[in-house]
Amino acid sequence: MTTAAAVTSTTDSTLNAEHAKKTIKQCDAKTATHRSALEAGADPVLVTGWITETQATRARAEAELRTAQPARRAQPTRDDIAALVRANTDLVTVLTRTEPTERADLYQKLGLVLTYDSGKQKVLVENNLNQHFHDARRASACVRGGT
Repeated sequence: MTTAAAVTSTTDSTLNAEHAKKTIKQCDAKTATHRSALEAGADPVLVTGWITETQATRARAEAELRTAQPARRAQPTRDDIAALVRANTDLVTVLTRTEPTERADLYQKLGLVLTYDSGKQKVLVENNLNQHFHDARRASACVRGGT
């Protein structure tokens, strides 16, 4: 592929991605409008048809967006992880100051399950990042100090 062709391809991909993002935004606005119409007493059969059509358009736009966007790295770098930890330091502070019952509720909403193994002095952390899927991510961490 020539340099000019590569630039054209990149430009086309960027334009396609922007178009797909715009379409997704429009579909979200339409869905909200359809919901309002339904709540206002519009014919449910008619509104359901509109919603189905809008969802199909959104799904096509999401597919276009995935195709247009460059592939992302599978593994974050050490610097990526360090930056993420630094960015979330305030969150850790807030969590340590939160009442245990409120913290448990937050963990549940985030899809976190923490299981402490006193014999190994480790906590098994299970996290379901997308709660529509049942494939939990697991990581083990040592506990240092009183928790």
